[in-house]
Amino acid sequence: MVQKTQKTQDKVRVVILGGVRENGKNIYAVEVNSDIFILDCGIKYPENEMLGVDVVIPDFSYIEENIDRVAGIFLTHGHADAIGALPYLIGNHDIPVFGSKLTVELAKITVKSVKASRKFNNFHVIDENTAIDFDAATVSFFKTTHSIPESLGVVIKTPVGQIVYTGDFKFDQAASPLFQTDFARLAQIGTEPVLALLADSANAESPYPNTSESDIGKYVLETFEYHSGRIIVASVASNIMRIQQVLDAAGKTGRKVILTGRDLAKIVRTALHLKLLRLPNPNILVPVKDIKKYDDHQLVILETGRSGEPLKSLQKMATNRHRTVHIHQGDLVFISTTPSYAMETTVAKTKDMIYRAGGEVKAISDDLHASGHAYRNDLQLLLNLVHPKYLIPIQGEYRSMNAHAEIAKQTGIPADHIFLTKIGDVLSYDKSGMHLAQGVTAGNTMIDGLGVGDIGNIVLRDRKMLADDGIFIAVVSIDRRKKIVVSAPKVTARGFVYMKANRDLMAESATIVKETVQHDLDNKEMDWSNLKQNMREKLSHFLFEQTKRHPVILPVIMEVKPRRRLRAPEKKPATPANSVDKEK
Repeated sequence: MVQKTQKTQDKVRVVILGGVRENGKNIYAVEVNSDIFILDCGIKYPENEMLGVDVVIPDFSYIEENIDRVAGIFLTHGHADAIGALPYLIGNHDIPVFGSKLTVELAKITVKSVKASRKFNNFHVIDENTAIDFDAATVSFFKTTHSIPESLGVVIKTPVGQIVYTGDFKFDQAASPLFQTDFARLAQIGTEPVLALLADSANAESPYPNTSESDIGKYVLETFEYHSGRIIVASVASNIMRIQQVLDAAGKTGRKVILTGRDLAKIVRTALHLKLLRLPNPNILVPVKDIKKYDDHQLVILETGRSGEPLKSLQKMATNRHRTVHIHQGDLVFISTTPSYAMETTVAKTKDMIYRAGGEVKAISDDLHASGHAYRNDLQLLLNLVHPKYLIPIQGEYRSMNAHAEIAKQTGIPADHIFLTKIGDVLSYDKSGMHLAQGVTAGNTMIDGLGVGDIGNIVLRDRKMLADDGIFIAVVSIDRRKKIVVSAPKVTARGFVYMKANRDLMAESATIVKETVQHDLDNKEMDWSNLKQNMREKLSHFLFEQTKRHPVILPVIMEVKPRRRLRAPEKKPATPANSVDKEK
């Protein structure tokens, strides 16, 4: 009887809630019997067609439906793609959150930025030596190399084998102690059965080895030494490794460093407090208000932009719209991180704007292969260290995941043991092996200002139509009782056509509105929704015929109410003042 219960309980599932076929938004749920272990909880930044959207977070429906089973959230590192969505999940649920000291401190900053989650404080600091025993599994950790200190991978030891999650990682044999991978621990993990490996695929297409961070540090120093003007460094706020290299180079060349943006200042203060970042000298950081006190050759401006997006800030600097810094003749803009392929057009546009403003641009990616993610050989070395039975490529667009799968096949992993998943997929393990099970509800939730999830495909479609073809407004007044259009309809447009040059078009549109409304009044029972829909259809057909555009059409119908005629009270005839005297 005990044996039967044990067999029933040995149930393992991997639920993909984000992070596949996309860049960012990492979140995965590993179910072991009745417990659910959540791996990371990240955001991604919106694509160009997501007009007005600030960030995109995962759909938490499945987690919220099973919230009583969640054992904890395990964070691998402090970047937004791993911790950014945390406030939107824990705002209503008191779930334990585990991470390294720096990761937890950065997660606290993220959590406090959203009102609903400011009181949350169920954080637990762990490190590479920690092992946590739960009813169904044991969770332990291993050190990895990434662009931020104290990055950790996660191992979930289940009754049927280990589930290994790398988070974002790369291998760098010359990494400083803060960033070194624990290869011995990886080899030790591989001595026991590894059921499945969830591994970073973001850089799987690259055949070139990543440049060692020590060499990148020398490159940054050379850039600072050979430029005599002001240097504006564009970086990601949480790339602590790059920030340290900038500070070191500034210290050796006698420059002061100005930090722009509150997010960057908070991260730097936190890293300094934890002694994970060091200043070459105590006076190297100066406030932005003192920028005019120094000559150009004395300054380095570190710009990370709002929400870690430095390119938009650089564009503002180049067009004199930035609140404190304007690019001028002699400035060097040093792009110190490697943008994704999706940002190539934006990077080219930004460079053009900088040159027009009189500056010049140097990008680290022009000369070096710099990435925080593992390339082809790194991924093969990882596979040979941990020997997984099944591989689940994650963190990357489909082509990157597919490249990862091809790499794995070269190391001997069978094709049917590699799963190229999509969001919402569930991988279940039983006696017959690991296979796709019935999926779950998953997808994107869009954040727009204070709104969470109130932006959907219909709203985005309307925004795109407004951006592409503008809006056309038709206002008409009717007397429903008399069944007549009271006055000529008023039509106007914004972002559609230049009205003064298209008076005939506007006049004919007004005629169509009047005829459509009058036809409905004469021939149909009065129905507001049908009347508006008919106006939209007639106008849409006419405007497309004339302009080949589809503006958003907004009909406005006003009803004229008949006036109530009130009878004035009768006036009593006034009595003459001298009438009494006459009678007398």
